[in-house]
Amino acid sequence: MILDADIKAQLAQYLQLMEGDIVIKVSAGTDETSRDTLALVEELASMSPKIKVEKVQLNRTPSFSINRPGEDLGITFAGVPLGHEFTSLVLALLQASGRPPKVDQKVIDQIKNIKGEYHFETFVSLSCHNCPDVVQALNVMSVLNPGITHTMIDGAVYKEEAEKRNVMAVPTVFLNGEPFGGGRMSLEEIIAKMGIEQDISELANKEPFDVLVVGGGPAGASAAIYAARKGIRTGIVAERFGGQILDTLGIENFIGVKYTEGPKLAASLEEHVKEYNVDIMNLQRAKRLEKKDDFIEVELESGAVLKSKTVILSTGARWRNIGVPGESEFKTKGVAYCPHCDGPLFAGKDVAVIGGGNSGVEAAIDLAGIVNHVTVLEFMPELKADTVLQERLYSLPNVTVIKNAQTKEITGTDKVNGITYIDRETGEEKHIELAGVFVQIGLVPNTEWLEGTVERNRIGEIMIDKRGATNIPGVFAAGDCTDSPYKQIIISMGSGATAALSAFDYLIRN
Repeated sequence: MILDADIKAQLAQYLQLMEGDIVIKVSAGTDETSRDTLALVEELASMSPKIKVEKVQLNRTPSFSINRPGEDLGITFAGVPLGHEFTSLVLALLQASGRPPKVDQKVIDQIKNIKGEYHFETFVSLSCHNCPDVVQALNVMSVLNPGITHTMIDGAVYKEEAEKRNVMAVPTVFLNGEPFGGGRMSLEEIIAKMGIEQDISELANKEPFDVLVVGGGPAGASAAIYAARKGIRTGIVAERFGGQILDTLGIENFIGVKYTEGPKLAASLEEHVKEYNVDIMNLQRAKRLEKKDDFIEVELESGAVLKSKTVILSTGARWRNIGVPGESEFKTKGVAYCPHCDGPLFAGKDVAVIGGGNSGVEAAIDLAGIVNHVTVLEFMPELKADTVLQERLYSLPNVTVIKNAQTKEITGTDKVNGITYIDRETGEEKHIELAGVFVQIGLVPNTEWLEGTVERNRIGEIMIDKRGATNIPGVFAAGDCTDSPYKQIIISMGSGATAALSAFDYLIRN
C-alpha cells in the first residue's frame, strides 16, 4: 500500500466528486519507483469504478498519464506524485473527469484561444512547496487546450536527466525542450510569459476607490478585509497574492495555529478577502504614486492608472542578495534561496549557507539531513540565530560554522563549483569547493518605485507613525515594507488592520 489510511479516507471523498470516466496509462519497469507507481495507480483504480488502468510504453519509465476514454489530455506524472504533489494528482483526476477547474472564466477563455503546440515539462522535488502551483497550472492548461501537454518530472527519480539538463533548482520548466522559467509561477504568470497579451482596458476604466491597497501579503489582505468591512469601495492590487509567505514553508509562530505552511496560509488569506466586496487586481506591479487634487494616483507597469481617495502601501520585502560576482550568473545553477525546494537536488553533495541568523541556521539544519556537508558562513564574529537553533546546529556532525567570513565570490563555469571568502580577522582569502550556495541574509523592502514620493529611511523602509500614516496625507503603509522593527506575519496583519482603520478615519474627517 502506497497511501496511508488517513490520505486514503480523504482521497475517497474527493474521488466521489469525479464526473466522468478516466483512463490512467502507466509505463512501469522492474525498479522500485516503477513498483510504487504501479501500486499507486492500481490503488486509485480500486477506489473508483470510474478509473481504469492500461499498461503502455510512455516516453519515460516509470510514469503514468491521465486521460479521458479515447482522448489523450497530455497530463503525465514521471515519478510518484506524493508529498506536496499529491494535491496535483487529485486535481488532475477531478479535472480530467470533467470537473471544471476553479479558474476565472476570462482566464479559461484565454487558455482555450491559445493556438499552436506547447509541450511543457516541469522538474520538481516532492518536498518543494512552490512546485505544485506550477504543476497544477500547467495541468489545467493541458485539460483546457488540446495543443498543450505537461509532464511533471521528479528530479530525484530522473536525477541523470536533471543533471544533463542543468536543473539545479525547482520548479524548472521547459517548453518544447527549451528552458522556459523557474520558481513559483501562477497560471496568469505562465500565460503572460508565453507572450499572450493582457487586456488592460478594464483596469484603466475603473471608478476611483475609497481605499486602494497595494500589495497582497498578510498586511495587504488584512487591510483589505478591514476596509471592506466598513462598507467602502476597496481595491487590492498585487504582483502575486500571498506575497513572501508563498516562499515560506513551516510557520509555527502564528498565534492560535500550531503549524501551517506559507502557500496554505496565502490561499486562506485570498479566500477570506474574496468573502468581501474587494476588487482584486492580481499580477499587477505598481510603478508610480502621485497625489493629485482629491485623489491619489497609482500607475501600474501595465500602463493602467488607478485612482483612490486613500492608499495603503503593503508591498512587503524580498530576499536580500549578497551582491558578489557569481550570484546572479549562477542563480538556479547552484545559487538558491529556498532550502526546502532545492535542497533535495543537492543530495549527497557539499553546500554552503550564507547567513547566521534564524533563517540561515534553520536552512543549515534542514540541509544537513539531505546533503553531505554544510558550511555556514557568518559575516559577524557570532551567529545571530536563537540559542535553541544554534545548539541544534552545533550538535550536527556534518556542519562547519565559519564566523568573520566575508563572501567575495561564488565560482563556477556552467554551474557553481565553490565559494571564495575573506577571513576578516586575518585578511586571508580562502576557497571552499562545493556544489551549491544558499543565500539567507535577510530582507530588502519593495519600495524602490516610491523614490522621491513617500518618505523612507536609509534602507528603503517607509516611515510611518503609530497610526500607519506616511508623510503624504491619505497614504498609509503596513507590514514588512515599513520601518516596523519586527518582520513577522502576525505583526504585518495587525499593522494592516491599523492602516485600514486609519484610512477610514481619514475619509470620515476629510
